[in-house]
Amino acid sequence: MKDSYNTIKIKTPEVLYKNQGSKFYGVAFPLKAEAHVQEFIEPLRKKHKKANHHCYAWKLGNTDDNYRANDDGEPSHSAGDPILGQLIAHDLSDVLVVVSRIFGGTKLGVGGLISAYREAAKLALEQAVIIEKIVTEPMHILFGYGQISAIMRLIKERNLHIASQKLEASCSITLQVKLHDLQEVKDAFEQIYPVQVLLKE
Repeated sequence: MKDSYNTIKIKTPEVLYKNQGSKFYGVAFPLKAEAHVQEFIEPLRKKHKKANHHCYAWKLGNTDDNYRANDDGEPSHSAGDPILGQLIAHDLSDVLVVVSRIFGGTKLGVGGLISAYREAAKLALEQAVIIEKIVTEPMHILFGYGQISAIMRLIKERNLHIASQKLEASCSITLQVKLHDLQEVKDAFEQIYPVQVLLKE
C-alpha cells in the first residue's frame, strides 16, 4: 500500500478527438466514490444527445485493485479498457474518465475503437492539473488534562494534523497521520504516561 498517489485537482476541459467522422469527447473528473460516477455521466448524456456511447473508467485509492471499466455498448474491451489503460499510464487514482462517442457513419473496427478511445482519454488527462494525495489514517489520543502540554508539544514537533479535539477533564484528540509514520507516532505518544492511543481497526 502506497503512502501517496497522484490525482487531479479539478475537472478537465473537454477535449475532442475525431476519427473518420466519429467524434470522441473526453473529460476527466476527480472522483471520491463509485456512487458518484453516474452523477458525472448523466449531464454528458444530456449535453451530447447524439452520442450512443458514454464509455468510462475509474480508479480509486492507493491500491491497484479498486477500478472499473465500462464499454457502454461498444464491443467488449474496445472502450473502457483503453480508457483505464490511460489512467494507469498516467499513474492517477481517484479519477473518472468519460469518453462520449458520436458515430460518424464509418465503422472503425475494434482496433480503431481501441485507438480512438485511448487517444481521447489521453488528451483529456493531458489537460489535468495533477496533485499529490498523502494517505493518512486516523489516530485517537485519550489522555488526562495534565498531559495537554506534552501532547501538544509532540503534535507541534511532528507537524501532525488535528482532525478534532475535546480538551476537558478527560481529553481526546483525533489526528490524521501519514500511513508510513503510524507506528512511530503511536510509540512516541505512548511514552507520555498515562496516554491511550487507538488506531482504526
